Parts: sequence; C-alpha cells; structure tokens
Amino acid sequence: MAQQHPDSTVPAVQTAGTAPTGGSLADYLRAQATEFLRALRQHRESGSGGNAAADSVDAARALRRSVRRVSGSLHTFRPLLDPEWSEGLRPELAWVSGTLSMEHACAARLERLLLALHRLSGAAVLPAQAGGPAPQERGTLTVGAAKAGALLDRQLTLARTRAHSSALQALGSSRFHAVADQVAVLASEVPLTAADADLRPLARAAEERLGDAVAALPLVTAGHPYNAEALIHGLSPDPAPHPQDAPWHQVRLLLRLHRYALEVLHGGDGVSDPVDVRLLTAGQALDRHRDASEAAAAASAAARTPRIAPATAYALGVLHADQRHEVEAARFAFQQSWQRQALRTP
Repeated sequence: MAQQHPDSTVPAVQTAGTAPTGGSLADYLRAQATEFLRALRQHRESGSGGNAAADSVDAARALRRSVRRVSGSLHTFRPLLDPEWSEGLRPELAWVSGTLSMEHACAARLERLLLALHRLSGAAVLPAQAGGPAPQERGTLTVGAAKAGALLDRQLTLARTRAHSSALQALGSSRFHAVADQVAVLASEVPLTAADADLRPLARAAEERLGDAVAALPLVTAGHPYNAEALIHGLSPDPAPHPQDAPWHQVRLLLRLHRYALEVLHGGDGVSDPVDVRLLTAGQALDRHRDASEAAAAASAAARTPRIAPATAYALGVLHADQRHEVEAARFAFQQSWQRQALRTP
C-alpha cells in the first residue's frame, strides 16, 4: 500500500487479488479508441435532422471523453508502451481535446456570468431558448449590470463563434485525420512493450502524486468559507491567471489521471461503471473551482475594455469578486469532502 499523507488520503489502489497486467491496459485503450471512432462517426452524421445541434454536441463530448482517457492512460502507463509512439500521440490528443472543448467552455462561461449578474441584481431570469438570444429579463437590471451583460455577451459569443470555426477547421485538417488514423490503429493493435507487467505500481505512483499535490494545498486556509488572501491580487494589472489557482488546477488534473488509472485496473469504461463517491464529489468541487476561476478571469478581461462606462466597470468588478467568492466556496467544499473521508480511512 502506498504511503498516504494523513490529510490527503486517496481511494487506494488495491494490492490483493490477481494483478492486472498490460493486457488490461490494452483492452481499455482498445475500448476507448473504439468509442472515439464511434463518436467521430456520429459527429460526421450529425449535420442534418432536427436534433443535429444536440447530436453534434453529444458527439463532441464523447470524443473529448475518449481522448482524455487515452491520453491519461498513455501518461500513467507510459513505461509499458512504445515510447516514441506514445510521446508522439499524447500532444496530438491534447490538441484535439483542447480544440473541441473551447466552444462549450465559452457557452458555459457566458451562461454562468449572465446568471450571476441576475442573481446579484435580484432579478428574475427566464431560460434562454435553444439557439436564441441570452436570457432577456434585463429590464430589471441596473444600467451598469445590463451593459456589463451585453458586453460579456458580445465578447464571449464572438469567442464561441471563433472556437466553433476552429473546431470545424481542426476536424477537417490533415493533422486531425492523422490522429484519427492512429486511434483507428489503436482500436486493433496496442504497442505494448511489457504485456505481462503489473499495472498496480504505476497506478500507485499516480495515486501518490495526487496525494502529494493535495497535501501541498492550503487546506487550512481553505477551511474558512472566505479567504481574504484570494483577493490580494484582485486589482493587479497583470491579466495572467490568479496565482493561487494553479495548484488547484493541477490537483484536478491529477485526480482525473488517478480516476482513469482505477478504470484501467478494474476494467471500467468511464461511462456505465459506478464512480467512487469521494472521487466524484472532489472532482465536482474542482470543476466548479475551474469554472469560477475562468469566469472571474473573463469578467476581469471585460472590465479592461477601453472606454466603458464607470457603472459597467463597477458591475464587472462586483461580478469578478462574486466569482472569486465562488472559487473559495469550491475550495471549501473540496476541503470538507476530502478531509471528512480522510478521517474515515484507517
């Protein structure tokens, strides 16, 4: 059993029973590659019909899900795979995942910020119609909040449109076709270098990296619902991401890699299999942390737009502070769920 920090215990990789070997990894990678090809076919066939937009979104989500799992498995179990092949494919998979995620991220960020503006203004909001404009209850907003919402709508809708165009261009590129060809080969042939090797030591290494990263987080500070230190750099002219966020984003990545490693060990597919409740809860908290952090950055970027009215800038400042509070709430939720489980773990 890997050694654990007392405040950062992760769901442990089991050492009893038959050892999962490279064959289990090959089965998992083949299954994920097959899911990728199925999703790609669905995406190509979603150009017509009444549910074309929804089908395209579902297919893109399935593509990202399979790409993340293949890439994560290549990272965790790379000593068992052909190094030239795996190190060449991983950056390409990261490119596919990042390109396909941008459009969804822009849409979700806009929805989050507009709902927050209405919440902060005490205004009712009606759901946006599919394919229609953003929520329309702006008459009850202050002038500054309404203009802030309109500015965010313009900026993030433009970013979403560009992301959509980039995704379509990427999916039609020779670079993407080369990646798809490699994944198609992976669906039938996995370049293992050690088919009989035990997977558990590498999975435990991923587990330990997660434990070390969680132990390095300021969980004592995060134990307070409001962390004043989070706003120290709130008025900095530096548009770079908030300096406190990077370690939390890293934990989110390591948690995902640990979860994928467990799927490989236990023969899961990441879709139909039950997920460890603690991993699910912790992952959801870190997803909220990421979303709030990026929304705060978007509000901050909008506030730097030249020649905006003071009332608009003020509303965007309030919105930025609100999202930084959401960041702190997500950290608090993660700290509570993580340490509560640690107390139960012998």
